[in-house]
Amino acid sequence: MACKTTLGEWKYAIEMLKRCALPKMENEVFPLLKFSYDNLPNATIKCCLLYCCLYPEDYCIPKKRLVEYWLCEGLLNGFDRISEAQMQGDHIIYSLISACLLENVGEIDGEDCVKMHDVIRDMALWITREFEATENNFFGKIGAQVFEEPNVTAWENVKRMSVMENKIEVLKETPKCPNLRTLFLSQNELQVISDGFFQFIPLLTVLDLSGNLRLRALPVGISQLVCLECFDLSYTGIEELPTELKSLTKLKMLDLSYMHNLKKIPQHLISNFSKLQIFRMWSVQNRDYPNEDNVLYGGNEKLMEELKGLQHLNILSIPIKSMFCLERFLNINLFLCWTQALQLCDFRESKIFNILCLKNLECLQTLCFSNCEDMEEMKMEKLLINASCYHTLSTVEIYEFVKLKDMSWLILAPNLRNLKIYLCDKMEEILNEGKLGEVAGVIGIPYAKSFLKLETLYLFWLPKLKNIYWDALPFPCLKLIRINACRELKKLPLNSDSAKGNQLSIEGSKDWWATVEWENEATRDAFLPSFKSVPT
Repeated sequence: MACKTTLGEWKYAIEMLKRCALPKMENEVFPLLKFSYDNLPNATIKCCLLYCCLYPEDYCIPKKRLVEYWLCEGLLNGFDRISEAQMQGDHIIYSLISACLLENVGEIDGEDCVKMHDVIRDMALWITREFEATENNFFGKIGAQVFEEPNVTAWENVKRMSVMENKIEVLKETPKCPNLRTLFLSQNELQVISDGFFQFIPLLTVLDLSGNLRLRALPVGISQLVCLECFDLSYTGIEELPTELKSLTKLKMLDLSYMHNLKKIPQHLISNFSKLQIFRMWSVQNRDYPNEDNVLYGGNEKLMEELKGLQHLNILSIPIKSMFCLERFLNINLFLCWTQALQLCDFRESKIFNILCLKNLECLQTLCFSNCEDMEEMKMEKLLINASCYHTLSTVEIYEFVKLKDMSWLILAPNLRNLKIYLCDKMEEILNEGKLGEVAGVIGIPYAKSFLKLETLYLFWLPKLKNIYWDALPFPCLKLIRINACRELKKLPLNSDSAKGNQLSIEGSKDWWATVEWENEATRDAFLPSFKSVPT
């Protein structure tokens, strides 16, 4: 191909390679790979593997979301609650990874993910065509740069359909799909969905519309989806949830995260979803979306009142907009049991926040503080010898704390994996030696054990930050340190033993890297291959 210089020549060559390779793959390679598929323990695991074909090539699939879809699709027949199904789903994913049919790619954007190798995915699609055409009838136009919806006649007998990562702007047809259970429309450029689009899809169970930022409204015909159990509207531009959603009484999962245009949720809509097990709502951490009309801007007391009546709720991710709301929230036992992610935004009532007020959240995994401009300190008040630590907490994010000087309370989170701190003008250090010494003496935690599970550390726009920690730490799990606009940070808590055996990557500007001070030249030389220059 060295002499081929035009785009057309390369596209033609790729097409010819595909035509030549496909028969050989189907006749020689796929049958060998199918041996692994055939030897999977049962039909459930086989079907769960084929479900992964709905995602694009090399797509990092969040494990939790995958299991939620499996549950709502009825693939995990042994369980009806997501808390139990998650265990079965984790076992299935482990089995598929052990059989080399899925790859574990670790954490991406706070989510543990897997992906399917391109050849395995092609083999799985081949299986759905040749051997499982009745039970697992798929239709996919994924990442194909499609501008118009596929011909509706191609949908008629399909059970699972994906048109992810295309450029479809309008869904104007009225497809008749009596068997369709799963429909992935995410990451398109949808602007309009006709009222008749959902009219003849009676069994649709999973609908993913996420990532369509230009979609401002849902059609009235959404009320026809009376069997819908999973509904993902995250990262859409929808301004108002229609009252017609009340028809979706079987809903088990609803994701309203990052809907920065959402102005209205009709009263009693959420409480109408009596079978809801998973509710996610998350606010935008971005100055570019200062939307004061957003449904969460004035607090969410009414939303909390509706949520607390949902007796099947198992997983909750929610933003809280005031100390008053937080106090009410923490007095509801259902929320203490099932809150996995909590976002505290725009607190303006107090200069001091007692972090121990959150200690009764039993399964808290993600904690985010944002835009608390008046807060000066996070204290560990009334700390008792037997105080429980935040053992489940794995991700902490801090945005726009103008007056906060340190984050020493993180000693209470021994299993912290991800830490992001952005736009804190007065932060001088992450962990303060004096505070940690005092706390460690009370609760018996040796502060030298801090950050043993930490995998990623992001520090952006902290102009006064001088220390992460005053001494070197082992960091046995650390994979990435990303530094941006922290001009006073001259020392990293690293020595020749830090991150030993790990592939650590340190990202930042060349100018900053040139100012970093090391304990000796050997340590500097040891970490030199870890550095990657990135634009600031």
